Amino acid sequence: MTPAAPPLNIAFDCTWALSPRTGVGTFAAAVLDRLAARPELSMSGYALSGSQTPLVGPAIGDRVPVCHRSRLLSSRWTRAAWRRWDLPPIEWVTGTIDVVHAPNVISPPTRRAAEVVTVHDLSFVHHPEWCTADTVAWYPTLLARAVARGAWIHTVSDFVRQEVIATYGASADRVVAIPNASDPLPPTEPGSGRQLAGGGHYILAMGTLEPRKNLERVVAAFDQVAAQDDDLRLVIAGGDGWGAESVRSAISSAHHRDRIVTVGWVDTPVRAALLREATVLAYPSLYEGFGIPPLEAMGVGTPVVTSRQGALVETCGDAAEFVDAHDVDDIAQGLWRVLGNEARRQGLIEAGHRRAGQFSWDATTERLVALYGTAARGVEGRR
Repeated sequence: MTPAAPPLNIAFDCTWALSPRTGVGTFAAAVLDRLAARPELSMSGYALSGSQTPLVGPAIGDRVPVCHRSRLLSSRWTRAAWRRWDLPPIEWVTGTIDVVHAPNVISPPTRRAAEVVTVHDLSFVHHPEWCTADTVAWYPTLLARAVARGAWIHTVSDFVRQEVIATYGASADRVVAIPNASDPLPPTEPGSGRQLAGGGHYILAMGTLEPRKNLERVVAAFDQVAAQDDDLRLVIAGGDGWGAESVRSAISSAHHRDRIVTVGWVDTPVRAALLREATVLAYPSLYEGFGIPPLEAMGVGTPVVTSRQGALVETCGDAAEFVDAHDVDDIAQGLWRVLGNEARRQGLIEAGHRRAGQFSWDATTERLVALYGTAARGVEGRR
């Protein structure tokens, strides 16, 4: 009888757990839950958070043990070192591992382990004006170094895969597209979303208040549509990002500003309540590497109006109303095609249920586990 192979030792960067949950955190938490349950893996965590490292374990719900030695890895000091040299290797804090997975671009050099790097988008290359100065300063160089070291690049869509290959000259066979997904949203108290909105008929816009989410144009488009529907409201759910003041200025200048509600960053139960009872989700982002909120909306039967930019056509398939994100009139017309046409609305609801059913975090995790195995075997073959 052939003895069972020992589990692969995987170190997973958990720095994301100390920030408000956005797309990166949603992906990382969803797959980490499932990876921790896989018997063929032995998972551990590390963090680039210096003295805050002891907070990481509780922040991830103690899903995996977090290496206490990683408190030596100050984020800024470590990034500066990795930007210039392939030192320190991550094994200095994790011990011997087979694979290290960086779920958001910043991949550590290793002594012998394979690297898997998740890239959610290349906004820091193509649209630096939408990013923080730190992101623009660090991410392009650190990703280039990882590609040069032969890291395996995981992208959340084929759109991003093609961007990484074209931008960084990465070998196509080492860039693997494995899509995001969305968990079923929890049940909610009937009427709780409408109560937050202040009315029963509302457009929901979700996303961090930052330029690429295009919320200023959503506000302007709502102003047009609201003129045709006296009961319609707009709810904006998202934490402050760089660009929040511009969104607030657009709201204060809107003719129908008394029907615009901002609720800030929302947790899963509140997000579920808002999505379930929205008349439509407006998501005309200027650039997305995947787009989880449209899938969440589809899963609970809320029709989606979104843009043709980035990966959103790839994510949404035929289950959304597509608009030109740069054209306020087109966004308004797209919203009205759903709001004013019940047959179109019902068609999108049905197509959305089918589309959402094609994605699952279990399937995503299964493919990541296969990628870990491929990466580890490649390193073993060089030893």
